[in-house]
Amino acid sequence: MHPVSVVASEAPPRAKPTSPPFPPEMVAKVAPGGQSALRHAHGKQDEFVYILEGEATLLTDAGESILKPGMCAGFKAGTGDAHHLVNRTNKDVVFLEVGDRSAGDSVSYPDDDVVAVFGSDGKFKYSRKDGTPY
Repeated sequence: MHPVSVVASEAPPRAKPTSPPFPPEMVAKVAPGGQSALRHAHGKQDEFVYILEGEATLLTDAGESILKPGMCAGFKAGTGDAHHLVNRTNKDVVFLEVGDRSAGDSVSYPDDDVVAVFGSDGKFKYSRKDGTPY
């Protein structure tokens, strides 16, 4: 199995348009030597990243892929396939990150002792894997 990444201009057209509500969008930047987040997997929220500038290394359970400007990757919720972007270059990586912040979402962090649950108040609640709060 290989991580899924494509060049947007080479992707087939969608069968149907996306309907509102549109997910929140965030332009994010990862400095040289940094990472986008702890490696994580969402229980209910699909995620999508589109690289605008720089070169990112995508790490998933399946391995590593290089993402360059114009490339994107999607992460299906509920698979348990953890992911994050790492910047191993000497230039910033700028990317668009899209997700809907689904109520009741849970996030697992396989490499770290942390679990997050998205509450009805619109905030993540963090605890250790044994349930002890931070």
